[in-house]
Amino acid sequence: MYFRNSYYVVKPKDTLVQLAVKFRVGYRNLKIANHIKDPWILKTGKKLIIPYQIVLPKDFLALKKGNKRVIIVNLPEMRLYFFYSDKCFVAPIGIGIKGKLPPEGVYWILRKKENPTWYPPPSIKEKNPNLPKFLPPGPDNPLGKYALYLSKGLYAIHGTNRIYSIGRRSTHGCIRLYPEDIKFLYENVKIPTKVIILYEPIKIAIQKDKVYIQAFPDIEKKLKNPLVWVIKKLKETSKRPLRINLIKLYEILKSPDGLVHEIGKVVTS
Repeated sequence: MYFRNSYYVVKPKDTLVQLAVKFRVGYRNLKIANHIKDPWILKTGKKLIIPYQIVLPKDFLALKKGNKRVIIVNLPEMRLYFFYSDKCFVAPIGIGIKGKLPPEGVYWILRKKENPTWYPPPSIKEKNPNLPKFLPPGPDNPLGKYALYLSKGLYAIHGTNRIYSIGRRSTHGCIRLYPEDIKFLYENVKIPTKVIILYEPIKIAIQKDKVYIQAFPDIEKKLKNPLVWVIKKLKETSKRPLRINLIKLYEILKSPDGLVHEIGKVVTS
């Protein structure tokens, strides 16, 4: 496990969208971690989990082998991982609306730009034909102050002028970050840097003979049977026998909350 969750006691007039920005976490992840139905009405005095904790599956770690710097984007988790110099930078992201997710696969960052100009893609121009051919840098530019352009399609990893959109399905395929996070990437990502886009709503890891799971909503309904998928993944993750709490696992998969849960252990004798 990496990082630790934090906690916050709700004050009068707090809203979930404001707290997500305050703590630089994704809006949806904050919402599901606390099982909140109405993000605008929070009970004063309620203790909220600020979900920073993550697990890194061994297949994530395997992807960085042979690469001094690599970015992994996990779409259903709505997080970006940047591995560099034996460190890992993690940031919440905004992703594509329904039907507009970038294809899974390997990309490269071949160009980056400070104060980028935005050229509305055809899909956006079609919905809003009154848009100009381009928007210069400034407060109205949806790319924010920095953009890292990917090698395929019209996709980019960029900032935003709509900070409340982070942690939501809010783009036409690009990856949005908070201003502080995209600034860090811009200053530390070199050209070329490999980018791997994944779709893994369930992550599993074993640490100190304990089995952990972190599950997120399957936003595109790609896993027909999550329980079967998890059992298969467990077999791939450990060559040693595992003792799993299947009732707890079933409840987690039934209502994924994005939090790290211990679901079993390695059988050592």
